[in-house]
Amino acid sequence: MTAVLKSLNLALAFALELAMLVAFGVWGYHAGDTPLVRYLLAIGLPVFVAALWGAVMAPRAKRRLRGAAYLAVKLVLFSLAAVALATSGMVMAAIVFAALCVLNTVLLYIWE
Repeated sequence: MTAVLKSLNLALAFALELAMLVAFGVWGYHAGDTPLVRYLLAIGLPVFVAALWGAVMAPRAKRRLRGAAYLAVKLVLFSLAAVALATSGMVMAAIVFAALCVLNTVLLYIWE
């Protein structure tokens, strides 16, 4: 049973990473004042965050952060994503996202 829960938590971690990218895209779209800026931010910001994540946070990253540095970057990125959702008018989604991030991180810490 524990193995199933661990697998579900890893799937949740991946889903939250994707949701983080969506949150940045939504914020980028709402933050832009012209159509060009909207689309540049809506596409560019998630691409930038995905590249950052792939470079230093992904499990197979060559320069993967560890320990406190990993947790700090994860906290900053997921917190900014929650704030991005809230400032885009999706307060309830931001609260649910943040709560799931905390739960997921605690369970990852306990089980790993």
